Amino acid sequence: MTYPGGSGNRLLARLPAADFDLLMPEFENVALNQDTVLLRAGDPTEHVFFPHSGAISLMVEMANGQTVATALVGREGAIGSLSVLGPSPSAITAVVRITGTASRISASRFYAAFNKSSAIRVALQNHIRATLIQLQLGTACNALHPVKARMGRWMLHLLDHIDDDVLPLTQETLAHILGVRRPTVTLLMRSLRASGAIKSDKRGQIVIDRARLSIMACECHATMRRQLEEVFR
Repeated sequence: MTYPGGSGNRLLARLPAADFDLLMPEFENVALNQDTVLLRAGDPTEHVFFPHSGAISLMVEMANGQTVATALVGREGAIGSLSVLGPSPSAITAVVRITGTASRISASRFYAAFNKSSAIRVALQNHIRATLIQLQLGTACNALHPVKARMGRWMLHLLDHIDDDVLPLTQETLAHILGVRRPTVTLLMRSLRASGAIKSDKRGQIVIDRARLSIMACECHATMRRQLEEVFR
């Protein structure tokens, strides 16, 4: 268990010890395995997850089955925390994209601690601010920027959640995140490889040259990263 001030979840790390102690007895450490669905649209929220590492994409699925990612949550946020607003079904599906670990607590226990602690409420407000930044910039990016630039933005955003320059993602996963067809991703990957921005192998590992990919991506990644850091300053 990571104690406040440690290197784990940033929301938990900002809590005073007394407030963290409202949560700690109820936490269990869990593995976040790639492609695991933590929360499914239409289902009630049973648990709240505080990632210490890894990355989870928030997905929306349309009536025709097409999907698109709207935000990414890592150690700076939480999954399922909006259950404190009331017992309504989840509007999104949360899928692990980068393997990691998390502290998990039941939604009912988190709600009880939330009601007792102003510090926990402030932490949740910061999480909501960070999520809204992603949603707002993501909406503008999807409307104004070509898919190649958007793919670069998502790849850099995912890369921010790991310790090296290798993304363990398949082209199929990127297609789901971007809301495009797999052949579109294949063509974009060829273009990025030709520019030297990425390399990939047959095991679904994408080796990235951050500097070159940053040139190919839109400005939204840098803007989003800067604004998210301001939230947790």
